[in-house]
Amino acid sequence: MIRTRFAPSPTGSMHIGSLRTALFAYALAKHDKGEFLLRIEDTDKKREIPKGKELIQETLKTFGIGWDEYYVQSERLPLYKKMAERLVKEGHAYEDEGAIRIKIPKNEKVSYRDFVLGKEISWETNTLKDLVLLKSDGYPTYHLAVVVDDNDMGITHVLRGHDWLPSTPLHLLLYKFLGFKLPEIGHLTDILDPQGGKLSKRKGTTSCKGLIKEGYLPEAILNFVMLLGWAPKDNRELFTLPEFVKAFDAKGLQKANPIFNRDKLDWFNGEYIRRLGDAELALKFETLNSKFETISKDKKLKITKVVKDRIKKLTDFNTLAGFFFERPKVDKKLFGKNYKEHLSAAFKAIEKDIPLDQVPKDHNFKVGDFFMDLRIAIAGSRFTPPINESIEILGKEESLERLKNYGS
Repeated sequence: MIRTRFAPSPTGSMHIGSLRTALFAYALAKHDKGEFLLRIEDTDKKREIPKGKELIQETLKTFGIGWDEYYVQSERLPLYKKMAERLVKEGHAYEDEGAIRIKIPKNEKVSYRDFVLGKEISWETNTLKDLVLLKSDGYPTYHLAVVVDDNDMGITHVLRGHDWLPSTPLHLLLYKFLGFKLPEIGHLTDILDPQGGKLSKRKGTTSCKGLIKEGYLPEAILNFVMLLGWAPKDNRELFTLPEFVKAFDAKGLQKANPIFNRDKLDWFNGEYIRRLGDAELALKFETLNSKFETISKDKKLKITKVVKDRIKKLTDFNTLAGFFFERPKVDKKLFGKNYKEHLSAAFKAIEKDIPLDQVPKDHNFKVGDFFMDLRIAIAGSRFTPPINESIEILGKEESLERLKNYGS
């Protein structure tokens, strides 16, 4: 049975790359009805944040990623101490100023086959350093703890970020020294910034919590992450989590570094927004605009329907629909040269209940210019929901009042 794990440190909001690691490890196990473990690596107490463990759990739950077993490294200190002392006793480690360091053998070669990269990778031991395994405070370093835990928990497949590749030779030696069976090991590609280089927290939001705050749905973020370094056989793009697990094949893990394409994330988010029912989407909008909460249910649904096809993020709602709740400040420079004639004719049509689509025909106006001026007068912007439906929602009286302001 395949057993995988996700082993984050409780040091901050989960990065999009960490979510990808968790997702791929989860799918690898669950595709074959295996088990997925969550292990909190909290041995670096200086970097741990308050409620960091809970934040990790909440984030995974937000994305629907559940775990079969849960472990916390700081609760397992006696085991690491025992293993470190064993290494010293058997001549594979030594004490140094209260800490225990690995003793790297000379003139040897260590290697393994990476199941993601699809090749054997090797190192000469003369290039390695005697790194610390157990600190003087009794806490293990990552190197000792990860090997001991993966063995003790029966992990069969290790998936982790590419930045851990340089640590692998040290881990290979520890597996050998301790007589542990080596699991399958795979290193995922780096997610790149569109402007070049590895995706960095300094270049905009890259945390799961931050993206949700920006207005992205968890389902859309997860679907976007699925395709950052994995490709299905049929080029399909839209997957729910169960569909992804069913389709997942480790052979589809790519060797080329994917790019964090914000436009693609927007596309996914728009697709998932339009999958929501109007009532469900309206509830999400209520959290974004206090005035939206106060209007009737019927009007909420009407506004939701007209903006649903035009927003990319939930936070676009106030920009796109704000004019429904207060009269906009209009920059007259936005109007075309014939705006007064356009708005005068529109005022009379609304007043007499004449369909607005008839106005350009009756007055020989250019259709696009007429409706553009009307949008600007009613909504304060060139980019609006369908203007006819918007005027209907605003009501005849309010729409006429807005048109009066422009000399009509």
